[in-house]
Amino acid sequence: MLYHCISTIIQEKEECDIAWVFNQKEAVYLQIADRLRRDVLSGHYPPDGQMPTVRQLAFDAAVNPNTVQKALLLLEDEGLLYTKGTVGRFVTSSEEILRQTAERVRRGVIRRWLTEARELGMTVEDMINYIQKEEGEI
Repeated sequence: MLYHCISTIIQEKEECDIAWVFNQKEAVYLQIADRLRRDVLSGHYPPDGQMPTVRQLAFDAAVNPNTVQKALLLLEDEGLLYTKGTVGRFVTSSEEILRQTAERVRRGVIRRWLTEARELGMTVEDMINYIQKEEGEI
């Protein structure tokens, strides 16, 4: 019995791929929503796939369940998730919503990178050169 419990705990912990790390610049629920949004877009949670429960996500992220609930409601408002009665939350199967969400996330990544690069005094030409150089090393 003890072996089964320990084995289950280890297996569940391995399913939580990357540790949750939060910064102080942005509300935690927004960071959770961003992480889950990216997990959906990367296929970690497939279309029509069930999301983990609020309690499980809160446990994995070591945050209050209300914080996770707020993040999930945000994703529902965006149309990325939907609720099936008491069964749970699921990822949308709408290709249009997934496409729009992916576009919004990609543009956000580029904007953040451009802002930081400009703060470092980089020109567009510098940025293109760095992208080409890094792409060759990946």
